[in-house]
Amino acid sequence: MTRLLTVRGAGGLALSSTIALAAYLRLIRPWQLRWGATDDEVARPLPGDDGVPRPTFNATRAVTITARPEEIWPWLIQIGVTRAGWYSYDWLDNLGRHSAERIMPEFQHLAVGDVIPLSPDGTQGQWVKAFEPNRWMLWGDKVGDTTWYWGLEPLDERHTRLITRVRMHYRWTSPMLVLFDLLVEFADIVMMRKCLLGIKRRAEATPPRSEAPFGARAPRG
Repeated sequence: MTRLLTVRGAGGLALSSTIALAAYLRLIRPWQLRWGATDDEVARPLPGDDGVPRPTFNATRAVTITARPEEIWPWLIQIGVTRAGWYSYDWLDNLGRHSAERIMPEFQHLAVGDVIPLSPDGTQGQWVKAFEPNRWMLWGDKVGDTTWYWGLEPLDERHTRLITRVRMHYRWTSPMLVLFDLLVEFADIVMMRKCLLGIKRRAEATPPRSEAPFGARAPRG
């Protein structure tokens, strides 16, 4: 009897897991991969797409901000652990330190090759691949498995779309990589939604500036 109950329990767990996975793939995943984004924003090509041509994870998210691109840009380029934080759940992604509520001049000089820190020591993360000040920037890893785009598209004189796209190729070659990929798959939307709304709140709370925005070192060509 005990063995029969065990088999039935295992069968029930397998069935429940299958139903939950099917619900995630059909309902939740399509929603979370395009949170806030329009059909056009999801479909259009963006810088970095060719860097990961066949991604396992391809997420385009967006939010409308009542601010000009040059008023939002300084909040973007200071992102990172050991910098301004991620404007998200600080106890998870910023060592428990509260993300900045102000523009930090010491982190306003962006250059291709700079690291956007994800690690506590500030040395590991995503690297700046290209950018155009007040318009867009592209990050990526060193092995070609990930690109991360941030774009600012003005709607009118006072409203801007902030669009972000993460393209990632999962690699199931070690337990640590499997764990990381699962975290991205199931938790990225939670962090990114909070991050985008955090940028929106900060940019909208900052009085409009008439002077020139903080600079950034664009690549010399």
